[in-house]
Formats: sequence, structure tokens, C-alpha cells
Amino acid sequence: MKIGVSTLALYPQPLEVVLECLEERNIDYCEIINEYPYHEIEDGLLDSHQIKLTVHSPLSDINLASHNQSIRNSSIEEVKTSMDRAVAWNADLVVVHPGSMPIMGRKIEEKILKYNLESLTECSRYARDIGIYMCVENMPVIESLLYQDLNELNSLVEEIDAYMTLDVGHAHNSGFPSSDMFDYPLIKHVHLSDNDGTFDQHNALGTGSIDFDLLFKSIDESRYDGVLMVEVKDPQDVARSLDFIEKML
Repeated sequence: MKIGVSTLALYPQPLEVVLECLEERNIDYCEIINEYPYHEIEDGLLDSHQIKLTVHSPLSDINLASHNQSIRNSSIEEVKTSMDRAVAWNADLVVVHPGSMPIMGRKIEEKILKYNLESLTECSRYARDIGIYMCVENMPVIESLLYQDLNELNSLVEEIDAYMTLDVGHAHNSGFPSSDMFDYPLIKHVHLSDNDGTFDQHNALGTGSIDFDLLFKSIDESRYDGVLMVEVKDPQDVARSLDFIEKML
């Protein structure tokens, strides 16, 4: 089973330090959240490490569903830039967050959803053109975030010819049991964290109420062969989660 760690918990340590820490734990994959200070990588840095990469497009200040066309177009370009960097860094997968409902967009919901679909369709087409996988992530229960429901997200990725990033913590927060999370054939990437079901807490695995025994059984039954990416909020939670996974496996 392929295990990775997101830079989320280790931000904003220099990437060289991050990669060294992960290699000390024999971790094979790192997911770079592609915004400052990980918006660029120094020449030669990746050549000095064996670790493989996946890329998470920027989280801050973008919205693919914006009805402000300058913001929406800039958001599309930011996602495409992350895809270009993924190719340059020999990563074959980019995680993309769907858009969110703008405050002034609630009265024109149909138009916002249309913009979001158009943006994601354009990004998906670009990913195919340059030979990488675009994996759209399910969102937690936070007002305005689109695609909190796995069934809706599955329909979306089918429509735009993309793939799904299953965020287990988000799915748990949205009320999906562990037994149902791997029912979607287009899952190509997984984020792991834990929470108590009330909020997207990104805590260490085994500290919340997610049934990981059942989850890992579902992973085996689904024959999922992608990366299990630990995406927790604190450095100590990384070590705790990796120890937890070792015991599970």
C-alpha cells in the first residue's frame, strides 16, 4: 500500500526539510500544496530525493465558481499552473477543490453552478491534454462549499471526465459511513484524517470517531491501488497517524 503525507501539517517549513523528514520515516509520497512557500521548487532539489510527489492546487484566494469573471479566470489559470508544475515535477496527479458559492451568488445559484461546471470542465480538459489526472475533492460541511455529497461529486467527475479525491474526514463530517466511502469507481486518490463528525478537524488517525477497521476493509475490497495521503494539521499528528497506519496494516 502506498502511503504519503501532505505538506499541510509541516507548513511552512522549507521543502527540503519536509522531504528529509518524510524519507526518514520511509514515506514514498509527499503531496505539495502548491502555494507559497511551495509555489516553486529549487532546481535540483527533487533530484536529491527519492520521494514521489502529488500536487494539490492552491487553497487560498481562488474560486472556480465565482461570478466575478476576473476571479474565476484567474482561478482557472492557477489550477492550470499547478498542473504544469506537476508535469515539471514528474507528478501525475493534481487535487482540485471545487468552487464555492459566493455571498452574492445565492440568489443566482443556477448561474454559479453553471460557472463552476464550466471551470472544472476546462481544467479537466487541460489535465487530459498534458497527460495528468485531475482529482476533484469532496468538501466538508462548511456553508458555501460545493460538492459536500459524494454522490453529487461522483456525478460531476463522470460528466467532466475526471477523477475523485476521497477525503475520508470530509466524508465522515458529511455523514457517510466508512462502509460506503469506497463505493465510487472513479476514486483515484485518498486523503486521511480523523474527526468527531461535527467538524473537519484534520486530527490524527485513531483519535476521532471514524471506523478505520471498516475503512481499511473497504479499501481492500475495492482494490484501491492509489496513494493513502495523510492530511492532518499538526506535525505530531503526522507521526501518530503513520504509527496508526502501520498497526492497521
